[in-house]
Amino acid sequence: MTACGDRNPFFQEWDTPYGNAPFSQIKTSDYMPAFKAGIAEQKAAVQAIIDNPEAPTFDNTILAYEEASPILDRVVGVFFNLAESDSTPEMQKIEEEVTPMLADASNEILMNEDLFARVKAVYEDSGSLTREQQMVVKKIYQAFERNGVGLQGASRARFAEISTRLSTLSQKFGQNLLAENNAFKEATGITVSEYYDFMSTCPDRSKREQVFKAYSSRGNGGEHDNNGIVLEILKLRAEMSELLGYPNFAAFQLSDKMAGDPATVDNFLQPIMDACMRSARVQMKEMADIAGHKIEAWDWGYYAAKLRELKYALDENQTKPYFQADSVLNGVFAAAEKVYGIKIEPAPEVEVYNPAASAYKLTDADGTLIGIFYRDYFVRPTKRGGAWMNNFREERAGVRPIIVNVCNFPDPANGPSLLTIDNVQTAFHEFGHALHGFLTQCNYETVSGTNVARDFVEMFSQFNENFALEPEMLAVYAHNYQTGETIPAELVARINAATVFNQCFQAGETCAASILDMKWHELSSAELAAFNGPDDIRAFEDKVCREMGLIDEIIPRYRTSYFNHIFNSGYSAGYYSYLWSEVLAVDAWEKFKADGVYNKETADSFRRTFLEKGGSEEPMTLFRSWRGADPDPGALLRARGL
Repeated sequence: MTACGDRNPFFQEWDTPYGNAPFSQIKTSDYMPAFKAGIAEQKAAVQAIIDNPEAPTFDNTILAYEEASPILDRVVGVFFNLAESDSTPEMQKIEEEVTPMLADASNEILMNEDLFARVKAVYEDSGSLTREQQMVVKKIYQAFERNGVGLQGASRARFAEISTRLSTLSQKFGQNLLAENNAFKEATGITVSEYYDFMSTCPDRSKREQVFKAYSSRGNGGEHDNNGIVLEILKLRAEMSELLGYPNFAAFQLSDKMAGDPATVDNFLQPIMDACMRSARVQMKEMADIAGHKIEAWDWGYYAAKLRELKYALDENQTKPYFQADSVLNGVFAAAEKVYGIKIEPAPEVEVYNPAASAYKLTDADGTLIGIFYRDYFVRPTKRGGAWMNNFREERAGVRPIIVNVCNFPDPANGPSLLTIDNVQTAFHEFGHALHGFLTQCNYETVSGTNVARDFVEMFSQFNENFALEPEMLAVYAHNYQTGETIPAELVARINAATVFNQCFQAGETCAASILDMKWHELSSAELAAFNGPDDIRAFEDKVCREMGLIDEIIPRYRTSYFNHIFNSGYSAGYYSYLWSEVLAVDAWEKFKADGVYNKETADSFRRTFLEKGGSEEPMTLFRSWRGADPDPGALLRARGL
């Protein structure tokens, strides 16, 4: 019951059209009682598993564990989605309180030796299970091991303490960055999502310098300084990993990924960086010739746009009128419908959490429900920066997923929301994740949809980006928002010719951020002990950039103090995943192009092999079975013209 005496919506299944959240019935005061009740329900369910006198089986141990708390599933699904996309001071206060509470509850379960004994018994006798069940058991078994169940005494207590503290620090990092992003807008008049567009179009060099310095110094100093948080996170991660027997956090993180170990990632990234910088030096000279002066970091975007216009007769002002946000969404849907034979239509009967969001229903060719999709595309102060896909509800046997795509595109309240080509690709990217979540046909949440290795999950989002600028698809959705004119074929040709332009910058800044992430997390506790403040962080950044060969005119896509991916979003020692997965995505796209982009047999096999399987098989096993070979690392450099 809530404080007002009425029923808490999280305490029962939702009697809504598709089991979607009844947002209008949910009050802020409902969250904390639901979290507490959910944790209690989960604890009781775990105890029932332990007390079961029958021998451990998949159903009475593994499945029972996965289904331990329906209340917690509901409240976590709603609260943390809204905390990222529709946050308020009240929500942030709850988040501060509930984050360590959930971490403690998780630690208590994953360090429970009696529960682990039952999980281990199933793991060691899993030969008769289906392949999907074996993967579920393996992942749950590894989760216990990676959360310190084997530790004893002081080490065990310290691990639990670190885990709780890390959850609090990550949440605080994110709140600080949200405040810094809003302060950036106040200071410059643009949102962080408009930064790259601004830097490529603003002719005022001093204004560009001001905006660049404000953007690249977020999280440094003042009320929302992130430097202290970053150092504490890094030190605690290193200590935690060493408790588990790993030399550093990167080694720990990579031990269950496709890459396997830090050396593999380092050896993968450096050749990409070298290729980017070779190209960057050539392009920088061309830009300096246009500018008539030395190129600085705040000049790159502007003169790259000028050079692109010179080489390809292309600038964003020509393309934006054809990429109004609603038209782009139509294209995102049209591509999925054409490739996978599904149907997507508005679902006005589904309640949304914010007036700017909208809901859609996906059905398969035979009319069966695939899932419910929320689109939340436009920037607002209560939303964190960036773009992402998330689940309100994950797929499992008999349950279809409810998924959201959140972006920060220009607010249509200020005029038509016209998107850059990068924005367009972002929309297709995030719906690629959504399709991975929607088209899964697994029986268990642990392996359904996007519950795959971090360096595998981005394959499907990046693969889906290819349809954004595919000429036949552009003809379907890219229409001038004023005249209705379909985008001219010659403009499409110029857009696609220019896709390899400036990749030295785009791939270079991503690769630089990936290397920075790795180098931070390859440090041991002893090495990190020498770091005490912002000056040490900056000196380390400079050293890493110098050693990787990054030129001064390009900075990492994210600097340490605003690197949300690695300090608040699950990509720690994992930002390389975007480039690693791109190799897989580009290789897959080469097969689609060879067979015919809309070849039904190829699309159906891609859907069956990858999208339906989720994490129910090892990633490389799936890739080899579909492609007939290992992925070709050269595919990435070819696709980017490097």
